[in-house]
Amino acid sequence: MSDHLAAPYTFEYTYRRSMGPVIGRFLEGLRYEILEGVKTADGRVLCPPQEYDETGAPTTGEFVQLRPTGVLKSWTWVAEPRENHPRKTPFAFALVQIDGTDSCITHILDAKSPKELETGMRVRVRWAKEKRGTIQDIECFEPSSPILLGPVHLDFSVMPGVHQTAYLRGFEQGKILGGKCKATGKVYVPPRGASPVDGQPMDEYVEVADRGVLTTFTVVRIPFEGQKLTPPYCFGAIVLDGSDLPFYHLISGVAYDEIRMGMRVKAKWKPREEWETSVENILYFEPTGEPDAPFESYSEHL
Repeated sequence: MSDHLAAPYTFEYTYRRSMGPVIGRFLEGLRYEILEGVKTADGRVLCPPQEYDETGAPTTGEFVQLRPTGVLKSWTWVAEPRENHPRKTPFAFALVQIDGTDSCITHILDAKSPKELETGMRVRVRWAKEKRGTIQDIECFEPSSPILLGPVHLDFSVMPGVHQTAYLRGFEQGKILGGKCKATGKVYVPPRGASPVDGQPMDEYVEVADRGVLTTFTVVRIPFEGQKLTPPYCFGAIVLDGSDLPFYHLISGVAYDEIRMGMRVKAKWKPREEWETSVENILYFEPTGEPDAPFESYSEHL
């Protein structure tokens, strides 16, 4: 006979288990949104609490209340939850180290996609709305940003002072001005009120070239709060011809792997009709095509 009989079959084993004084206290605390760990004989803190540590030695029974935050140590993404999984939508199984503990707890982590998750990121507990004294009183963990946005908006007028005013007015005319030290003859860009050598006033302005030598630089590749430019971009220290102090600005017009110390660069100005009293009249500095400066000529400016 080819017609084989088939029928669904469920194997189920129901039993009651006593949680004991350690795990029982932990689960009862979750009912009231209290997260606790237990100390070991050598001073470590385990969460979830255990009656014995990994060596088989009994724990002390001393409980430590914990904050509901921690670090994601490892995770695996579940794109298609199965019937017996705790969630019907995609989630991650996560290994979380609660702050102040020396062990990890395994639970689920809620996120829209695996792109939101990264080992080492901060996470926090999301409590269930209805609690029953079980591990599911922690509904899940969720990403937690350490940044607290505190918007501040202030309107005020800035008075740059005599020397900064002269410096900024120079840009309006397409000039870069420095202040000359009477004692040493060195020129500092931007100008300053007093010489760093003898403290005497610096009231003589000198126009320096809009080209010079790139001494050091950094390529910014990581975005951060309030960033005006989209990474990657390069920011460098330039000793302009005729000056004795690095001037800081963007470096562009060249592949990042070709930027180097000692490279000769020149200013790329905005169109004349867009000039204001601002250093941003210079869009960036770009290579001049001249031979690189010898290291000895700019080594004191590093």
